[in-house]
Amino acid sequence: MKTNSSNLSAAQSARGVSGRRLHYAFVIVGCCCLMMGINVGLTFSCAGIFYRPVTESLGLSVGGFGLYMTAMYIASSLMLPFAGRMLERYSSRMLFTAASTLNGVALILMGCMSTLAGFYIAGALLGISIAFLLYMSYPTLINRWFHTRMGLMIGICCAASGLGGIIFNPIGGYIIGEWGWRVGYWAFGAIILVIVTPLLALWLRDYPHELGLKKFGEDDSGNPAGSQAAEASSAMGLTYAQVIRMPVFYALIAFAFIMMGCSTLNLFIPGYVQSVGFPLETASMAAASAMAGVTLGKLLLGYINDRNCLLGVLLCTIGGAAGLLAVIWGHSWIAAILVGSFFFGWCYAGVTVQTAMLTKAVVGSRDYARIFSIISIALSAGGAVASGGWGLLADATSYSLSFIVGAGLLLMATLLGLYSLAAARKLRPI
Repeated sequence: MKTNSSNLSAAQSARGVSGRRLHYAFVIVGCCCLMMGINVGLTFSCAGIFYRPVTESLGLSVGGFGLYMTAMYIASSLMLPFAGRMLERYSSRMLFTAASTLNGVALILMGCMSTLAGFYIAGALLGISIAFLLYMSYPTLINRWFHTRMGLMIGICCAASGLGGIIFNPIGGYIIGEWGWRVGYWAFGAIILVIVTPLLALWLRDYPHELGLKKFGEDDSGNPAGSQAAEASSAMGLTYAQVIRMPVFYALIAFAFIMMGCSTLNLFIPGYVQSVGFPLETASMAAASAMAGVTLGKLLLGYINDRNCLLGVLLCTIGGAAGLLAVIWGHSWIAAILVGSFFFGWCYAGVTVQTAMLTKAVVGSRDYARIFSIISIALSAGGAVASGGWGLLADATSYSLSFIVGAGLLLMATLLGLYSLAAARKLRPI
């Protein structure tokens, strides 16, 4: 157990907080919300406001510039297996702080680039940082610090990314309008380096037993106190070596790939709404309705998964499929489109919340970080493949067929989720 002065200070703070019935685990949730709301929010949720200013300023094609996102997904996919192993061997505080630093530097570099190759390099650096900050942050830390209410905490952390987009999109738009897109990137990078990175270095801790604590909720479950209990709790579940030989592992990978792939259909809802005769303002309403479904869905899916993982799987897959079909069915009825967009948002919410919770329900805590790092490769790959694939399918056929195929894939994800939970019951009690 570490005994440096920073850990002793944190332990004293944690005990003081515990006296007021607030566990240090909630400080960890705050750190996860910082990473999701600011790092991930600025990298993903605010990316769209730069497309037109950058391409018009430098004379680049929108498609060519947008490939920096593909470079980001590819780099993230390549980094994820190493990220999982690194989190098992090294301090999460050190790794997430370093990832946040790289994330801020990469955004600043985006503001310095003038060629597509330069943007692709910066995008790859963003991808390396996002492998930690998006895919590994909240699943790893919440799993380490919470024995109960894991789903709700994951939902809160994931919802922070949408809140970050709500806050920083107008701020970024104002900065770009007043001082240009380069200053916009520099400002976003500075926000990360000045706010997030120092707070992660100050507040993050690896495990509760380093502060003389148990996981949140272990008192209520009757587990014994002390670091031995924490270590025993961490040892529960399947090992990485066991899981990779099981069919259920590959079912989880397929579930993650499909969920991420289908979630990118969100990019095409505004275009579909305009294609059936509605104005841009109405298309924007549909996009906003989907985002409302994403935000609310993340919170509710987290709450639901604490009680019933099966119900969470059904809501995000069948609900998402029904939403897509409602959008098609209501092509001339805006109310149906808005309701359908809202329920499709639950599919988008399920990418982060349901995939993490389904994996936890199947494999347990023992090698969770390493196992989830591999499954997260499917998330990244699904985004890289589907974000372009849906557009090609829509160009060759129609938006409607793309949505129908997406609904069919979500129903396939339902079956994969049901199979995974059934297999988990045979492997161990859940």
